[in-house]
Parts: sequence; structure tokens; C-alpha cells
Amino acid sequence: MSALPHEDAADHPGSWIILALAIACGATVANLYYAQPLIGPISISFDLDLTAAGLIVTMLQLGYMLGLIFLVPLGDLVENKRLILIALSAVIACLIVAALAPRASVFIVASLLIGMSATATQMIVPVAAHLGPARSRGRIVGTVMSGLLFGILLARPISTLIAGPLGWRAMYWISAAVMLAVLIMAALVLPRRRPQPGLNYLTLITSLWSLMIATPVVQWRAAYQGLLFGAFSVFWTAMPFLLQQPPFSLGHLGLSAFLLSGVAGAFVAPLAGHLADKGHSDAVTLGCFTLVAVSSVLTFIGGQGSLALLVAAGIVLDIGAQANVVVGQRAIYTLAPEIRSRVNAIYMALFFLGGAIGSALSGIALSHGGYATVSLFGLGFAAIAFLLFGLEKFRGRA
Repeated sequence: MSALPHEDAADHPGSWIILALAIACGATVANLYYAQPLIGPISISFDLDLTAAGLIVTMLQLGYMLGLIFLVPLGDLVENKRLILIALSAVIACLIVAALAPRASVFIVASLLIGMSATATQMIVPVAAHLGPARSRGRIVGTVMSGLLFGILLARPISTLIAGPLGWRAMYWISAAVMLAVLIMAALVLPRRRPQPGLNYLTLITSLWSLMIATPVVQWRAAYQGLLFGAFSVFWTAMPFLLQQPPFSLGHLGLSAFLLSGVAGAFVAPLAGHLADKGHSDAVTLGCFTLVAVSSVLTFIGGQGSLALLVAAGIVLDIGAQANVVVGQRAIYTLAPEIRSRVNAIYMALFFLGGAIGSALSGIALSHGGYATVSLFGLGFAAIAFLLFGLEKFRGRA
């Protein structure tokens, strides 16, 4: 895929353009996570039991996965700026529908569509990767992915703080206003980028499986990130519930502060990309696996009564998960430009599959063992990642 010569960005894009794309990614992906701490008030508003209310989060994640499979590959078919602006406009419309929803069915469908249209984030990342030369691609992707992680980590404490005094609908109105600002900013800063002609949509979608089979780097990197995001999801889904119970018994403000602590991990993403640019991808990958394992041990010990250790566990976990996703995306962006949107879709879909599995396992952790089970699942994910890495290197030498 290549840009038209007169539309291409400079070989050395301004840092303000990269920052703008990072902000756009963060603000957009945050819409997947605002609802998580608001399930209680939303279920009361629509007279739902908690099991039915869980469909809201499920629909957001399901929508995101569907968007990754059916919408993101359009980046290899449709002019990218136009596609991104349409997706961002859809996010705004769906947020307004959610804010106005008179009944649960409308809100749940809106949640599904918010998830699908929020895949605009994964349309932006490949565009960002094209903005600079190959030698700086890891740094650029790392900066943009930092914005995405900030969005994920800030969404929950922000929605908790806003919904407390203003109600949960206010969160959706505020997010719609923020997304309107993002849409305007994207219209101003995004370069136009046209894919190479010759593909149709059906060919594009059916090619996903063959592309995954034909690109071992996508298979391995998606497996690694799916496992680390599984550990990430177990921890961050279980912690809000566990920390509101003895011995910590945190209130909304205390819980919001704890959720904010994980933001520290986002600052490491550009460094991970820089190290990958220098040829240290394997070392960073193994370091990420080690950090996830260390976080799991800290979770077990901290669960006995040390909030400081649990804060440290969250920070270490976020560093490991975020650094690895940057290294993975840099690796897949070394593939042919005309398939980058599709391989990114495959990578992120498997990434979120791991997260969905982790979220499901967190329910088991909450019912059986608490902090100890969260720790055990985290160690399990890290151990499998180490084993797969060894298998990849063994096959590479065979």
C-alpha cells in the first residue's frame, strides 16, 4: 500500500502529528472501557440483573473483535483517511444513542456498535507506521500505542469519577463531545493514503486466514500478546472487585487512584519501540514475559495485606504488556505494505481474544481464591509464553 506522492507525509513527521494520533487512539479506545465500572448504575437504570448487565461489556468486546475482522481490513481497500473519519463519526453517533437509550436493548445494541466503530484506533496505527522511515517505525508506533494504553487505563477511573456526581449518561455525552474534537483533529492532521488497486472486499476478508498461515511472525507475536493481555485482563478485571473487600475496602476515590497507578506503564512504550529499532526485540520480549511473572508474584504477596505491592504489581504488569504489544506491532509492520491493515487486524483480534479469555478467568478468580488465583493465572499465561518463545527459536534453528 502506498500513498499518492503529493499526499504522503514527510519522511520525518512532526512530533505534534504523532501526538495527535496518539490522543485520537486513546480517546477512541477508551469508549470500550467506560462501562466496566458503571455496570452497577446502568443495571439499576434499566432494571437488569448483574448477569444481564454483563452483556454490555461482552457486546463492547465482541463488537471490537467483529470490527477488527470486518472493518479494519478495509484499510487495504479504501482510502485510509476517509475510512477513519467515517468510523469516528459512527462512534459519536453510537455514543449519543447510548446516552439517550430508553431501554436496555437499545443500549446493548449501541454498545455493540460502539465496539465495532472504535476499531478506528487500529486503522490509525498503520497510517502512523507509514509516516516515517523504517528506522524510526518502532518509536512512532510505540508513541501512538502509548496513547492507546493511556485511553484503556484512564477510562475506568475517569468514568468512575464522572458518573459519581453526574450519572452514567453524562459519561457518554462527555465522550461524544471529546470524540467530536478528535474527529475535527483527525480531519486536519491525517494524511491521505490510498491502497493499491486490485482487491475486492470478499477477497480481502477471505485472505485473512491464508495470510495468518503464511506469516509465522503474526502467529507468534499474536500468541505472545494474547497471553500477556490475558494476564492483564485477569488482573484489571478482578482488582476493582477485590479491592473493595477487606482488608483494603477501597471507596470510589481510592479505587480510582489505584486504577490510575497503572498509567505509569504507558510511558515505557516508546522506549520499547526504540530498543526494537536497535535490534533488541527478543530481549524486550523475554523481559516482558519476566515482568508479567514478577507481577503475578507481587499480586500473591500483596493480596495478603500490602496495597503498595499491588500497586507495584499493576505498574509492572502494564509495562510488560504494553512494551510487548509495541514490539509485536513493529514486527508485523515489516511485512509488505499492501497487507499491513489485514495482518494488524489478525494480530489485534487474537490479542483481544486473549483478553476475553482473561476476563472470563477473572470470574473464576473472584469465586475461588481471590488474589492467589489471579496470581496463578498470571503465572500460567507467562509460563506458556516462555514455552512458545522457546519453541519459536527451536523451530527457527531447525
